[in-house]
Amino acid sequence: MTADPFAAVEGLAYDTKFPDLIPVRQHIAAPAVADVEASTRAALAGIGDVEGKRVCVTAGSRGIADLATILRTAVAELRSRGASPFVVPAMGSHGGATAEGQQEILSGLGVTEDSVGAPIESGMDTVVIDRLDGGPEVHVDARAAAADAILLVNRIKPHTTFRGEVESGLAKIAAIGLGKQHGAEAIHLHGPVQLGTWIPAAYRALAATGKVLGGVAILENAHHQVAKVAFVSADGIGAAGEAALLAEAFELLPRLPFDELDVLVVDEFGKDKSGAGMDPNVLGRMGIPGIAELPTPRITNVTVHHLTEASHGNGIGVGLADLVPLRVVRQLDLRSTYVNSLTAGLSGLRRARLPVVLPTDRDVIASAIRACGVADPAAVRLVRVRDTLDLETMLVSTSLRAELDANPALTVLGEPSPMTFTPDGDLA
Repeated sequence: MTADPFAAVEGLAYDTKFPDLIPVRQHIAAPAVADVEASTRAALAGIGDVEGKRVCVTAGSRGIADLATILRTAVAELRSRGASPFVVPAMGSHGGATAEGQQEILSGLGVTEDSVGAPIESGMDTVVIDRLDGGPEVHVDARAAAADAILLVNRIKPHTTFRGEVESGLAKIAAIGLGKQHGAEAIHLHGPVQLGTWIPAAYRALAATGKVLGGVAILENAHHQVAKVAFVSADGIGAAGEAALLAEAFELLPRLPFDELDVLVVDEFGKDKSGAGMDPNVLGRMGIPGIAELPTPRITNVTVHHLTEASHGNGIGVGLADLVPLRVVRQLDLRSTYVNSLTAGLSGLRRARLPVVLPTDRDVIASAIRACGVADPAAVRLVRVRDTLDLETMLVSTSLRAELDANPALTVLGEPSPMTFTPDGDLA
């Protein structure tokens, strides 16, 4: 047996007639904040008395637009009021569940001590502050627990695993992010269906300490720009204040303009694109027992072709694809991927499964077309996108021309052209 199990697929080759593709722009309403720094200062106007306090400011692992600017402004505002702020990586088990790995992720996001103007204190040890009735222990990062006050900073958006009154946002970065590996794992052990219950409950345990100043909530538009910066009071986090912002975030979520596809080609995936690598809200795929699948879009086969450098080898979400080229499995850091996926429990386990692996992009897309249940390749409904975060421009098969012409939100940018590959079979 070969030491490299994937060497066995290197000799495989698949081909087909590929559909011609039309370049298309999707027009998406995208309100944007003109001055992120000024909006952040305005949001923090009513933060309350922090003079003489050491204040922990959270920084997550997501590629949030203008994150360094928002953190730097929050730090400066706290310091101007007499506080001593510091930043803590609040990202559960990401970064391989090591202090160095989590600080490296922040650095990759442009968040450094120099860029935010405050110390970054990274560690994985936690303090248990409560045991929820019938539920998990509530862990809090030891540095945050020792602070006089905590300011939560995070993006609010639909979660990739569950539906609830609050999903991905301020309560989550408190419960899961500041919980580090132990806290995240304790909550996820109860299964994805229960996340909507235990995340707000764990946050309330932290709020009961009286240390939470509130939260800086960030909404993004479909162009990955800051659409809104808002302050949520401590009693509004995990409750009505955060829920109202989640409703706004749902309206801003980018979506594919087709309800049914045979093949979706995604150029790249990763933690900087979605917590799940590829956003299940865009794919219409949850893939988790007990969690209902989204009604649309319905996609038969998904291929994905690169793992982003910002993911540092964490390939969680690869299991949302059906086929990948050999390149993707070579890019995986299995330790980082498995630590994150096993901490996330059932949802992470399902989304870390390896799909069918073939040698090249050409083999992968040809196989996706051949196995989609449509006998005539020219009739295959295929779309190619850069990632699930960027859905403004895409390539669309000519079989979708009638739907393109009927949708006023879609503009054809040029004539159809063949799908092209390099001599080595890579997507051009």
